[in-house]
Amino acid sequence: MATTPSGTPIKTVTVNAQWFAIAHTVCAYLAFGVALVVGWYLHYEKIVKNSSFGYPDEWFPSVSATIGDRYPERSLFQILIALCAGPRFLLLIFNYIVQSPLHPKLALTSFISGFLRTWTCGGWVYITSTDDHDAHDVFMISYIVLTLPWEICTILASPKGSSQRQGRLWTCLTFFGTLGPLIYYFIQHKVHVVPGAYSIYAYFEWALIILDVAFDAWSVIDFKGVDVTISSAGITVAPAAGAAVKVDSVKSVAPPVESYVVPDEASTVTFIASCINHFIQWSAISSLFLTLWHFPLWSMGISGYEACIVVLFVAPLLVIPKSVRRVLGYAPWLTRAATVITAVGAYKVPDPRDKFLTVVAGCGFAVISQVVEASGLSTQPKKYTSWFVSVVVGLLASSVAKFYWYSNNPIWPVMHDDNGGLNALGLFVGLTGAFLTPSVVSSSQDTVVRKGGSIILASIGLGGWLYCLCEYMTDSATLVQWVWTGYPLRGPTPVSGALIHFGAFILGIVATIKVSPTLISQLGYSIVVGGLAAVAMATIPGWAGYVGASAFVFYLASVTTVIAQSAVGFSPVVTYVLGYLWFIVLNVAHVWTVAYAFVPGGWLLRERAHIIHGAAFVSVVLGVVNYRLRSRASHIARLNLGTARLFKQAMTVLTVLLAASVAVFIRRTPSSPYSPHRDDNFNAGIWCVHFGLDNDMWSSEVRMRDLIRDAELDIVGLLETDTQRNIGGHRDFTQRIAEDLGMYVDYGPGPNKHTWGCALLSKFPILRSEHHLLPSPVGELAPAIHATLDIYGTEVDVVVFHSGQEEDEEDRRLQSRYLAKVMGGSHRPMILLSYLVTEPLNGNYFTYAGEESRMHDIDSTDWDRWCEYIMFRGVQKVAYARISRSTITDTELQVAKFKLLPAEEAQELDEDFYYGNHFVPENKVPPHMRMPQIFHGDGVRGHRYHVFDEPRYFAQDRDQLNEATITEVEWSDVEETEA
Repeated sequence: MATTPSGTPIKTVTVNAQWFAIAHTVCAYLAFGVALVVGWYLHYEKIVKNSSFGYPDEWFPSVSATIGDRYPERSLFQILIALCAGPRFLLLIFNYIVQSPLHPKLALTSFISGFLRTWTCGGWVYITSTDDHDAHDVFMISYIVLTLPWEICTILASPKGSSQRQGRLWTCLTFFGTLGPLIYYFIQHKVHVVPGAYSIYAYFEWALIILDVAFDAWSVIDFKGVDVTISSAGITVAPAAGAAVKVDSVKSVAPPVESYVVPDEASTVTFIASCINHFIQWSAISSLFLTLWHFPLWSMGISGYEACIVVLFVAPLLVIPKSVRRVLGYAPWLTRAATVITAVGAYKVPDPRDKFLTVVAGCGFAVISQVVEASGLSTQPKKYTSWFVSVVVGLLASSVAKFYWYSNNPIWPVMHDDNGGLNALGLFVGLTGAFLTPSVVSSSQDTVVRKGGSIILASIGLGGWLYCLCEYMTDSATLVQWVWTGYPLRGPTPVSGALIHFGAFILGIVATIKVSPTLISQLGYSIVVGGLAAVAMATIPGWAGYVGASAFVFYLASVTTVIAQSAVGFSPVVTYVLGYLWFIVLNVAHVWTVAYAFVPGGWLLRERAHIIHGAAFVSVVLGVVNYRLRSRASHIARLNLGTARLFKQAMTVLTVLLAASVAVFIRRTPSSPYSPHRDDNFNAGIWCVHFGLDNDMWSSEVRMRDLIRDAELDIVGLLETDTQRNIGGHRDFTQRIAEDLGMYVDYGPGPNKHTWGCALLSKFPILRSEHHLLPSPVGELAPAIHATLDIYGTEVDVVVFHSGQEEDEEDRRLQSRYLAKVMGGSHRPMILLSYLVTEPLNGNYFTYAGEESRMHDIDSTDWDRWCEYIMFRGVQKVAYARISRSTITDTELQVAKFKLLPAEEAQELDEDFYYGNHFVPENKVPPHMRMPQIFHGDGVRGHRYHVFDEPRYFAQDRDQLNEATITEVEWSDVEETEA
């Protein structure tokens, strides 16, 4: 140990010089990024406005408007960019130290131009265009001019053939190439005054910032071989420890990164960071399909936005140059952080279209990260295995989070504070995982050389496996609904089945780490375990089918490392491009099986989900086959065996996730029977809820719950509820509503039954139920639930039904006849909560409310209905109301209040008081039996009773009006009109 002349030990601090370049990159990007995010959030319409146009003609802010026009973003930017000054000057100094031994003149020119360039940067940063437009422009132009000698000299002084030289060259060319369209769109804005041109100009302006900082980031490679030691004795610059480069002095320092040996085993922190990264990635990809779903819903067909999903296989094309993959491999946190900021941060974007496009960008960054990391780790087999295991662990973490949040991912962009989202926490956790991600560039020049197999088989196997993970394992309730048959319970519920799902998932992960891949890759294993399980879950209902579903989950998790090794060694770009292409094909085909009425060629896959299910499983098997072909030719079995360290790391994370899932299971298990709102009457309602996405693309189950609660519904039928498929995000919004309000649920026909779904929620016990798929030879398949409830000791039948679409008249006629037979075949009191797609007193209406069904319309004088109808028999109608939807969906909530009849009266099915259209003013109804008062007048949260001043109240005799909840003011209006 070095000592002073007096014998006192000298304290030293040694820092690798690469941290100076990293600090410069982080501070620079953070300064601009924070200013953009804060400005976008606080002053969006102000910073996008220019001298000619404002929002919506202009939609993206320029750099100068973002960093200089408003407080606090201006102050935040200037503080952060000031922090960048120290690393900036250190970067200039060490560039000169590293480059001067071989290129002294170039290094000196580079240093001088870089110093002047930094000074002019301070000019346009701290003198904004608002302060002094001319001075700002002079400094900006000077900065760009000085960039030319700075970048050219730095490139020429870089080692020939090095990755940093090639990377700097391409970054430089892209930077100056961007100036062309930048100038063009500035002219379009300034001279031709074209709306939107300035926003496009801003895109290129921000691209210049990104490329400018990226050019300097290449110094990370140069500086890795230099250590700086600081002590009381002075500052010493020397080659980095372990650098395999002989040097005689500081001047001979050269970048030795290629020779530094990195141990081939991931640390615990790295493994956890990778799990977080994949949790974010799965959240991003699932939210891509979910936010996309908003647009075809409203257009009732292909909207055009579907084309954006090509980002999943187009994004890898951006990293075709090996040098690009290498630089991103040195700083993988860049694309991981970009994924978090865009995919998770998209919840801050208010417009649904812009929000979706932001998610698209996030998925692009996520896939690029996946390709870069797979490529960089391919020569480090233990780290590669650890990384691939984290893919499924991250998916498991996502599924556990959704179990806690009632099948919603709390960091999705459709979530926010008002509906239970934890987006801010997601940003923090995601960025933590991103910044903890270490370099994935292999120090070795070795490449994986494999014989046998095929890149086509590898890609199909990878794409099919990813599809299966996404389709069957994203949510613990998905496969529960595959085998759901109704009441009495003959299978699991989403709560009781979750622990079995998670247990199978965890055992599969343990198997992929501990069991020999030689066994896992046997075709007999795939056929017996995977194949039989796949058949069972698709064909057998109840618990037996769920055992098969759980076995299939185990199988998919257990082949993780086999799929990983099947794909490694081929071009990672080609493998992932083809893999995600096949992933998209399977997803589109799966949607076609149920959306056949709205898409071209829909008849090809109409109600053929079993074909997609089988194709996905065969794809996985092809990946396994490819592994066997390669294993025999290259002896790769040893490479993907999990290490004891990986097993310990995985078990630590898996134990935490299992404990969390058990806690959620205990919390969500009902502790007492449910009870209705009152004990002598009950409210029933029907509502088409548009797949639980409101008009502004927010998940709407909390708002739905509040309206159902305030309407005091004891029974409610919900339509368009099947979101347990990729396109719906694998959600089940009935879970939150039912558990918060204390209601039993029948989920209706499952996601493998090719319907848009219907569900029944009831505060009364559901004694029996059966599901119907009504005849639909041409159009969409119509689902129905026929349930028997125990209402105050009396068995009452409730039917929830969604008819086919308007275009297919014959379908709807056949469906009306089928349902009339179902209703007519029951001898119990009955209520129909339905979506009939017919006009009152016209067409199929008389089949539903006819002699065979013996059903009566709740209000035959209500002319303003087209789809939703409530019908009944054997119970007394007390009141009927329609409640406006606000922005939750595109359909109102219809509510009826009923009272049970004495047994002898219930047998009287003639047209008497109980079934006629007799008006009863509200003041004649006992107070405890009136409709909730909260919806009178302006109502609450945008929900109010509909008031119609049209023929419904003007052309009818008072005695023919339906019993309804009408205020005295409204009735006086009717009397004035009649007079």
